[in-house]
Amino acid sequence: MLSLLVMSILAYPTPVEHDFTVENFVFASGQKLDKLNLHCTTIGEPKKNPATGKVDNAVLIMHGTGGTGHQFLTPIFADQLFGPGQPLDATKYYIILPDGIGHGKSSKPSNGLHAKFPNYRYADIVRGQHMVVFDFLHVDHLRLVMGTSMGGMQTWLWGETYPTDMSALMPLACAPIEIAGRNRTVRKMAIDGIRNDPDWIGGEYKTQPRAGLTFAANSLMIMGSSALTMLHLYPTAKAADSQYERSIANYQKTLDANDFLYQFEASEDYKPNADLEKIVAPLTWVNSADDFINPPELEVEKDIKRVKNGKFVMLPITEKTRGHGTHTIAEIWKEHLVELLKRSEP
Repeated sequence: MLSLLVMSILAYPTPVEHDFTVENFVFASGQKLDKLNLHCTTIGEPKKNPATGKVDNAVLIMHGTGGTGHQFLTPIFADQLFGPGQPLDATKYYIILPDGIGHGKSSKPSNGLHAKFPNYRYADIVRGQHMVVFDFLHVDHLRLVMGTSMGGMQTWLWGETYPTDMSALMPLACAPIEIAGRNRTVRKMAIDGIRNDPDWIGGEYKTQPRAGLTFAANSLMIMGSSALTMLHLYPTAKAADSQYERSIANYQKTLDANDFLYQFEASEDYKPNADLEKIVAPLTWVNSADDFINPPELEVEKDIKRVKNGKFVMLPITEKTRGHGTHTIAEIWKEHLVELLKRSEP
């Protein structure tokens, strides 16, 4: 598991950090923020196609709930994709890794506004990402838009909202349906756990509300778990209990209650299945059969039939899959990325 936390040491161009300020950003709710900071990391350089005059090598990769663009700089992802001769060789591609609104180094409640921070939704995050790519980095076309978990859901929204702005789409560990059923119930348990903690104080806490964050951490552990993997890694009650206690302690150190609330509530506008026919770019959607959040019994793959150039892949459970977290283990699914890049060549 330590490999998940260690930065990649593979030889590809040095990542570069960027911060952009948007004045008077108006959210879908009508709320405003005088100064919105949008952060991203880039690897490589943009290159224009002489024939079209447009950038043809830019790749946008979007993180999941609670994540940042830096999560893709770990060996299990970057060392499989960004190195010389690999599918997204960063000496050839221009990799863009944004921190979505409410995450990482982009503006978020814990920066100071707390519960007075505007109520952002996925549509706001996607619009912010589009501004980073097109307005600030001056990329006029994306070779590929892809994302994991929340980033995967936002990939569907990119395809619907900006259908001609990319050549290919790859959503991972997600579904193009409203967050409802068990998925919504688990999320609501976490949200209510924080809001019902007296120590939350309407978002104006001086110390993190411990009981509420325990609810949140419990939800995260269940949502990201894989039954087979956890049994192999923690085969006794003692081992499982010890792992649980370590995880809770880590979440208590790293989670901020307001940031978490906003991140989970941001999904409330997510209903992409109404506009799937708007997607025109070739799309490959990849899920894992041991994903607690997107299990195969939901049979959501019927929606891919409404995507003109869509393809669905359900990865079987193996010793390498890790439930919802399979989305970041690029070795398992990168062959489908290679196929998509070939299928979407101009």
